[in-house]
Amino acid sequence: MDATELAQLLTPDGMALLDRTPAVSDDGEIVRVVSRLRAEGHDPRLVAAVLTQAKLRQKARGKFGDFASRMLFTEAGLEQATRLSVAAQHAGRFAAAGLHRVADLGCGIGGDALAMAALDLDVTAVDQDEVTAAVATHNLAPWPDARVLLGDAATFDVSSVDGVWMDPARRTAGHTNTRRLADPDDWSPSLDTVFAAATTTPTGVKLGPGIDRDLIPDTAEAQWTSVDREVVELALWFGPLARPGIRRAATVIGTHGIAELTGAEDAEDVEVGPVGEYLHEPDGAVIRARLIGDLARSMDGRMLSEGIAYVTSDSPVTTPFAQTFRVLDTMPLDVKQLAARLAADGVGTVEIKKRGVDVDPAQFRKRLRLRGGSRRMTLVLTRVAGRHTALLCERLS
Repeated sequence: MDATELAQLLTPDGMALLDRTPAVSDDGEIVRVVSRLRAEGHDPRLVAAVLTQAKLRQKARGKFGDFASRMLFTEAGLEQATRLSVAAQHAGRFAAAGLHRVADLGCGIGGDALAMAALDLDVTAVDQDEVTAAVATHNLAPWPDARVLLGDAATFDVSSVDGVWMDPARRTAGHTNTRRLADPDDWSPSLDTVFAAATTTPTGVKLGPGIDRDLIPDTAEAQWTSVDREVVELALWFGPLARPGIRRAATVIGTHGIAELTGAEDAEDVEVGPVGEYLHEPDGAVIRARLIGDLARSMDGRMLSEGIAYVTSDSPVTTPFAQTFRVLDTMPLDVKQLAARLAADGVGTVEIKKRGVDVDPAQFRKRLRLRGGSRRMTLVLTRVAGRHTALLCERLS
């Protein structure tokens, strides 16, 4: 979507047409809607823009829920936007720290700024892309204490606010088909610029969860967040936004609500021990935060093997920080033996998990030649005390 298409969409007629256009999800439905709108005499370019927004609104419901039905999006902006459940956590940090005037630098389509405004914070959102800033302006229109500026986040006067939220652009410019930038010096603003601002102003920074941990300053609280078992971001918090005594945090959001595991530093792993009756797969946020040892100690568990992120225990444990399996048997990692065992047990469906072994799960499943039995099983391919091993399990959570 370019500026001309957006301007046409933002007219009263364009918005009215968008609001009465149903959500579309398949090609046949799209063709019918396009035919109807063109038959009504609408400009083909406006019809294309409306259909694009209708599809993006449907796609955005997973991140923004009911809010998506009144928002505008760009394809890249939606992909990079913070989920509303996570943005609410960000906004809560600023509110809890008593920071009322907040700048959202690199605001994108305005997801984080929306959550801040909903908590009655005074928000100045900044983006250097004209179309993206216009989209954010529309999305933030219901909140009188939120405004959007078109400009460079790196040159914003941070002395005019109490705190700063930064989401450096880590992809090439554009609204579609962008590519990831690997070098932090190429981000906008660069990581050095972000960290320099954090020395003088309370700052929160959104980064990719897989960032090189050596780049994380010792002065920051590093918080990895997962939503429904997917690690979605690393947030770094500086100054009063960082909690005293906490340098590592794993925040897990799911059907259970919100749970958090924290530590003053990376946790030491527990000792390696024999396979127990239960196997626990830590949530990705716990693994990224390197708090596996603390989790294992909380469940009286032990590691399967050095450097392998599986914990085993003799008693069942219910925790939001791990998925739990009952171990039915332990076998060598030999496809022929496993195929024979699964066939004998009437297993027709297997979930394959792996850590520490060079196995392609899709190819391994084909080699098992499952015969369509009625039983389901989880097959964990890993190392136990350094040896390649298959654990036959049933999922408990």
